[in-house]
Amino acid sequence: MTASTREPARVLVTGGAGFIGSAYTRMLAADGIAVTVLDKLTYAGNPANLEGVPHTFVHGDICDPVLLSQVVPGHDVVVNFAAESHVDRSIEGAAEFVRTNVMGVQTLMQACLDAGVPRVVQVSTDEVYGSIDSGSWNEAAPLSPRSPYAASKAGGDMIARSYAITHGLPVSITRCGNNYGPRQFPEKVIPFFVTNLLQGRRVPLYGDGGNVRDWVHVDDHCAGIRLVAEKGEPGEVYHIAGTAEVSNLELTERILEACGVGWEMVEHVEDRKGHDRRYSLDDGRLRWMGYRAGVDFRKGLDETVRWYVDNPEWWKPLRESH
Repeated sequence: MTASTREPARVLVTGGAGFIGSAYTRMLAADGIAVTVLDKLTYAGNPANLEGVPHTFVHGDICDPVLLSQVVPGHDVVVNFAAESHVDRSIEGAAEFVRTNVMGVQTLMQACLDAGVPRVVQVSTDEVYGSIDSGSWNEAAPLSPRSPYAASKAGGDMIARSYAITHGLPVSITRCGNNYGPRQFPEKVIPFFVTNLLQGRRVPLYGDGGNVRDWVHVDDHCAGIRLVAEKGEPGEVYHIAGTAEVSNLELTERILEACGVGWEMVEHVEDRKGHDRRYSLDDGRLRWMGYRAGVDFRKGLDETVRWYVDNPEWWKPLRESH
């Protein structure tokens, strides 16, 4: 990810104060790459995620074309993490998801086209494919989203790809499984369960707990994105898979074990509307390019639980305010 002058590239990370975006920013900054973070600072955007990380911060929205016309030019790479991302929230109200995940992507792609950005990455999700009973999706699998969140991400991906095909914008798309790791907003299942248990609260398990997800550590996800930013082809999709496919029942068991509590802390609740049964990605294309997920799930989960144990000052204010 180096400009032609051999100086460190200037990278714009949209949504860079969120969980995954801030991890990506830390990764680049650690290598001396100049990073601009653009973030709206919604409930999931947290400036504390970037404390001590060298970067230039811009408070703003990817749906603002005037702001983007000022911020985007001069960057060698733009990586779009900005998104509304929680399925339950999208079920309660889809409008903001469509605004950010579809219209925001279009506005950003146009700004990148106008500025002549050399490399763009649209960060997406395996949820755009719907549910798969067996096997794994490859990048040619048809999109069949089943939640408003997934549908909005699929729409944004199609917008991004259309800019590659129609306008020649050098944008690649990444799709990843469920992320976990430190600094994840505590509405997501792992930090939600862990912080509940640390406060002596029971955790809700949807349905029969048989829904299966592919778990990838946030650092592995960011390494895959970085590889695509360096070597990805315009208009192409790249999968980033993790190291474990586990059911929600198995995940709950591992979290209980890591927190030192038993099944009496689990409450079975009615299943989520339209709950996809299983996700699974074939990441052969990215592996051929050199990608390897390096964080073992059990070890990564234990380290993640320990982070929440050691950092209550980070998550307690978030739990109290939401």
